[in-house]
Amino acid sequence: MTTFQHDTFLSPFTWRYGTGAMRHLWSEVHKRRLWRRLWVALATAEQSAGLVTPEQVADLAAHVDDIDIARAEAIEADIHHDLMAEVQTFAEQCRIGGGIIHLGATSADIEDNADVLRIRDSLDLILAALRDLLAVFADKIAALADEPIMAYTHIQPAEPTTMGYRLALYAQDLVDDYLTLKSVRANLRGKGFKGAVGTGAAYAELLHGTGITPGDLERLIMSNLDLPAYPIASQTYPRKQDWQVISALAGAAGSLYKFAFDLRLLQSPVIDEWHEPFGSKQVGSSAMPFKRNPINAEKMNSLGRMVAALVDVAWNNASHSLLERTLDDSANRREILPVAFLATDEMLKVAKRILAGMVISHEAAARNFARFGVFSAVERVLMAAVKAGADRQAMHEVLRQESIAAWQLISAGQPNPLVDALASHPVLTTYLSSETIRALLDATAHLGDAPARARQFAFTIAQTLKDN
Repeated sequence: MTTFQHDTFLSPFTWRYGTGAMRHLWSEVHKRRLWRRLWVALATAEQSAGLVTPEQVADLAAHVDDIDIARAEAIEADIHHDLMAEVQTFAEQCRIGGGIIHLGATSADIEDNADVLRIRDSLDLILAALRDLLAVFADKIAALADEPIMAYTHIQPAEPTTMGYRLALYAQDLVDDYLTLKSVRANLRGKGFKGAVGTGAAYAELLHGTGITPGDLERLIMSNLDLPAYPIASQTYPRKQDWQVISALAGAAGSLYKFAFDLRLLQSPVIDEWHEPFGSKQVGSSAMPFKRNPINAEKMNSLGRMVAALVDVAWNNASHSLLERTLDDSANRREILPVAFLATDEMLKVAKRILAGMVISHEAAARNFARFGVFSAVERVLMAAVKAGADRQAMHEVLRQESIAAWQLISAGQPNPLVDALASHPVLTTYLSSETIRALLDATAHLGDAPARARQFAFTIAQTLKDN
């Protein structure tokens, strides 16, 4: 069901990009529900200290899901404080427990811990999507481990590789990203409950004479949340954690960006080997009906640039959190955290769809290989001739001249004459037979151990996902 209208500004992340599950985690309703959950956890711990009654805690717990955005916004319009507006809204609903909501706390005790809970759940969604994508990569790598293709350096034909080996390059980066994100997730910490500047002074006053310390209270609450707390915090948790999270997301976005950018190159008619899926009713251009633009890969690149840019904002938030805190991070954190997750979420979703449905032109790959592969195999002729007694530098010059002449002819649209030219060259045939030269110029034998490495990495992906 649509819960927004199109007659005012909307972020494209409100409805266009990211999954529904990720949008839910960063929704206003879910945030306020987490706030209420934290107030219940605080009250439950304070009950252990004899500060509040079981009836008051039960009353709060009974109304955790009764979010009323309209009422909270009406109160905020008067008091200009969103968290206190939610406190008052919650209190109006809780006849018994309303008077003890937020007892001893400062806003960041609630907001910051709620943010980390959202970050944790969001990382779980990202990790699950990344696992799914890596599983598809593993299957594709194994299936294409032996298919020879031209590799390109400087966007020029270089030496042969295999299609599976090329895919393994992207997957290897993504495995590193997966492990980095797992580590970031495992090391997440909340602010805890330390009060206005992190000293726990208000809690110490509140707990005086109860036999429970502020540290005890914090441990009770954070255990309830299954969330470790920073041992040291100011008014907020260190904003360096946001930077670490967004940097890890940007790392994954960068790996996805490279895959998408390379696909765009390979989809160009000049190479024509890979194509993203194109629906039977899909329109490629409003003006040019024949167009099949790689719009999904382009979207991935567009979103990836945005995620990378958010790292700088998070760095500034961490670095400019003066003394015990300033509020100049607050407004942009409402944007950078959800957008970083939603953009990466969308990139992963699109990458999986592209990879699973990728159209591979094996004919184009073979054609490009036949056209350019022989040039890379010239190196095999050079090595064999030298082993047979030839001067390395003299042979290099012969091969260079013949290769350049052949390249000029194929650039003019003529067939590649290189094999015949080298097999009959009077200097080369002094050291190698024509048959040997022709066999050496078969570039399919110049793949090194790429097929074996690709198959092994497909297994490594499966093992990594199994163990992590």
